[in-house]
Amino acid sequence: MEPMPRSPILAIMLAFAAMLAWPLNRGNAQNQNVESEIIANLAGGRVIVHVAKDEIIVFGVINQPIEAGSIPPRVMDLDSGHIGVLMGASEWRLPADPKPVRLDRDFQRIGGRDPRSTPGSGDAEPDLEAIGVSFLERLRPLTSQLHHKLDVGSDEPLFEVVVIGYAPRHYGPEIWTIEYRIKQQQVGAREDYWQTQILRPRFEQIYPPEKHAPRTIVEALYPPSSKLPTLMTLIEGNDPRIAQLRGGEPRFAKVVDSVSRGQAQKATPDDSADFLRALLPLLAGKNSFSLGKMEEGRGISWLVEPQEPVDKTEKAREEKERPPEAPTLRKRPNPNR
Repeated sequence: MEPMPRSPILAIMLAFAAMLAWPLNRGNAQNQNVESEIIANLAGGRVIVHVAKDEIIVFGVINQPIEAGSIPPRVMDLDSGHIGVLMGASEWRLPADPKPVRLDRDFQRIGGRDPRSTPGSGDAEPDLEAIGVSFLERLRPLTSQLHHKLDVGSDEPLFEVVVIGYAPRHYGPEIWTIEYRIKQQQVGAREDYWQTQILRPRFEQIYPPEKHAPRTIVEALYPPSSKLPTLMTLIEGNDPRIAQLRGGEPRFAKVVDSVSRGQAQKATPDDSADFLRALLPLLAGKNSFSLGKMEEGRGISWLVEPQEPVDKTEKAREEKERPPEAPTLRKRPNPNR
């Protein structure tokens, strides 16, 4: 597996540990408060989503470490109908606090969407807007502590959430990306002191496609500048790994054929899940991955669970606070056992 190319934003972010912010007021040295260093840990990876027959969602998350010890993309509940996969600057550390600030923790979940609202044609719906603002409010006090000029393109997201779930009133599966960018401007007399502002999120719906457009497997990648080919590119190019799976298992051949014809919604969910279960290790190499199925009103069924250890205290608190209708990211007990 070839290493993931690095982008300028990642190189800069990884240098945060060595950055020390300077105070604006340089008058009396005794009154100066040098701000603490802040470190952003970045999660690199890819999210692959197949909406199969009966509107069942099969999704895989592959960890593509940016550096040794990088954090993985994390999956979390967003509301009663959606989950989110967090990539980019999803974890922040301050020297004064040994516990990192994780954006997948203590998230202010929202209720169901206003039943009077109707799906839009590209703009975020009210509940998605609320999700986006919730992350924005958590990012503001963190990014405001960045006071060095960052070599970040205006279109480079610092943080990204892939939203997977179901639209209201049985409109079916929907997949969105929410991207957060920053804006910097020089302030004060020092040339190396910059003010950093996190901008309002940018929403993009990547599923369903426009009417009559082909229905395929969709994918999100972080960093977006990565040159890794998407799964659809591999399928269309008859990649040897795809060809091997396709030739060795008739069920997999049917899945690939349906996707290639732009009729991914006709593939059997179990066959799609088994196909991805066989393919993800080939794409991930030595990296970790997870695989799940999602059905409206029934939450997630994990085929390959995320490898991150579960904090028992945190788990107990989350279970206590979770509304009864909320989906769960953990295996549900089997009532027949």
